[in-house]
Amino acid sequence: MTFSIIVVCYNAGEKLQKTIASIRRQTETDYEIIVQDGLSTDGSVEQLSAGADLRIFRERDEGIYDAMNRAVSHAAGKYLFFLNCGDYFADEGVLAGVKRTIAEHGGLPVSGTDWGERENGKAADSCGGVKKHIRPMVFYGNITERATGAYVASNPVIDDFACYRNVPCHQACFYDRRLLVKRGFRTCYRVRADYEHFLWCYYRARAAMVYMPLTVASYEGEGFSEDRENRKRSAAEHAYIVKKYMSCGQILKYRTVMLLTLAPLRTFLSSHEATAGVYQKLKAGLYGKTQGKGQRQV
Repeated sequence: MTFSIIVVCYNAGEKLQKTIASIRRQTETDYEIIVQDGLSTDGSVEQLSAGADLRIFRERDEGIYDAMNRAVSHAAGKYLFFLNCGDYFADEGVLAGVKRTIAEHGGLPVSGTDWGERENGKAADSCGGVKKHIRPMVFYGNITERATGAYVASNPVIDDFACYRNVPCHQACFYDRRLLVKRGFRTCYRVRADYEHFLWCYYRARAAMVYMPLTVASYEGEGFSEDRENRKRSAAEHAYIVKKYMSCGQILKYRTVMLLTLAPLRTFLSSHEATAGVYQKLKAGLYGKTQGKGQRQV
């Protein structure tokens, strides 16, 4: 099986139905749907239409990232994709397009976790020895944000500055399942665990980051991580996480660049409906000029 589409939910109401429906409209059918439910009481899970494509797991969890980790343990697909309740695939051909891209970049990975984290510049196995490993891949694209009506382009070049500033959201990313089986999301991070895991994939697992010039998902926006309190928490977690993966010199350099390029103003422009569309078009144009330069590929 190529894809496991993971939907984490708790009392999601009709959003759950709409998200599942968007998956089932895909022309590519080589997938399974994993619904990881935190013991909802609103009847939303019971209303789902049964099918061979759908497996439901109901158990208490310790938050969204814990639920995502639990779902991974049930998933059978070679590539895992997380679609939140209220988010949809952009159109019926997304999975078909992603599968074509995977084939163009060497096909599906072999089973097992026969690769290691980087230690002193080499891949190490669990016994500390060095061995050849099969490199995992993350395929990512773009999204649209319904809260602002904007098209949000992902950076086609993943490098140190991109990792500091702007990694793709998880609704844009298809992960080689080994990246999540080997190391799940760190649940100590309340709103930035997916960001921390992306950096782990890039810096420690040395995953190849493959940009796909297609729109993957329609993202609802204004979710858990975007209220005032969690925005503050997000900033604090970001500051802590980058220290794990970057030098003090890098962090100082990138903070300076962000200040000089008016990052707070750009954040404001991207988060308001009246200005988000124009801002995202300008950003997409800039990314288009840098596509293919310096990307860590297969």
